[in-house]
Amino acid sequence: MNGEHTLAGRSAAGKADAFEPVERLAVLGLGLLGGSVALAARRRGVARRVVGAGRRQAPLREALERGVVDEVADVASAVRGADLVLLATPVPAMPGILEVAAGALEPGAIVTDVGSVKAELADTLPGLLPPGVEYIGSHPMAGSHLKGVEHAREELLEGACCVVTPLACSDRNAVERLAGFWRALGTRVVERDPVQHDIEAAWVSHVPHVLAFAFADALRKAPAGAGTLAGSGFRDFTRIARSDAELWGDILSANRKALAGPLEAFGESLAKLARAIEQGDSEAQEGFLASARETLSAIAGARDTSPESVEPASVRAPDSPDPGA
Repeated sequence: MNGEHTLAGRSAAGKADAFEPVERLAVLGLGLLGGSVALAARRRGVARRVVGAGRRQAPLREALERGVVDEVADVASAVRGADLVLLATPVPAMPGILEVAAGALEPGAIVTDVGSVKAELADTLPGLLPPGVEYIGSHPMAGSHLKGVEHAREELLEGACCVVTPLACSDRNAVERLAGFWRALGTRVVERDPVQHDIEAAWVSHVPHVLAFAFADALRKAPAGAGTLAGSGFRDFTRIARSDAELWGDILSANRKALAGPLEAFGESLAKLARAIEQGDSEAQEGFLASARETLSAIAGARDTSPESVEPASVRAPDSPDPGA
C-alpha cells in the first residue's frame, strides 16, 4: 500500500446519495476539524445522529448551540451504540480518551481519527480496543490557523485529500465503509501505509510548518518598519506560523524521524541558492528557480501550477489541523 492507491469514488454530487448513512457518529474532541466533520456529516445526512464529547464543557456547549452536533454526552455515553467513532483530540490525548471509550464500544464499530501522524497511533490504538472493533486511521488534509469549534465550517473538507491508513489486518469492508464516509463529506480519498503516510506528510505538511515558524522566528532581526511593507506573498508564506504552538510541537516531535530527511534536503537547497546569490551568479540563480518551479509542478500537479489555482489562505490550510479538547 506504499504506492498511491486512490479509493475511487463517484462525482461529488452523487457521493452523499450513494453512501449509506452512519447511524450514530461519535466525535470525541470538538475543535475546528472535529467540529467541521460533525457539522458536515449532520447537514449532509452522512450521519443520522451526531454526538459530541470531550474534556472541556465550553466547546461542547458551543457545538450544541451552533447545531454542530445533535447532542453532547460523556465519552462512554457518546460512543455507546456508535457505528463510527472519530478521535479529534490532539494526538497525545487519543490513547487516553480511547481507553475511557473502549468499554462502551460495541462489536462492528469503526474507530478512526484525524491525527497528523499515523504510525504512532497504528502501534498504540488497536491494542486498546475490544474484540470486534476496528481501528483504521484517517488524516483529512484540511484545517486552518484558526482553532475552536466556533470556526467549524461544513465546507472545510470539500475537495481536500483525506488519507486512510489501514493496517495489514484491517477488514476491507470496514476500510471501504470509512472511505465512503470521507468521500460523502467531499474529500478525495487515498490510501497509505501508516509509515508511508508519515514520510509523505513530513514533506508536504510538517516541513512547511517548520520553515514558516523558523522564518517567523528570524523576523526578530528584521528592521522595525519592515512589517509595513508586507504584502500578500508575506502573508501567504507566514500564515501557518500562526498555528497552535502546542499542537505543532506535538506533531513535530511525533514525526521527528520522518522529518530528518526533508530538513536535510531543504538545508542543502537553501545553501545552494544562498551561494549563487552571494556570488552574484544570476545564471545559477535563474536555473535554480526554474528547476524549483518544475519540481513543484511535478509534485503538486497541474492544478496547482498557475497563480489562479492557488487557494486563498483563508480557505484551506491542508496542514493546519486543530483537534479539539
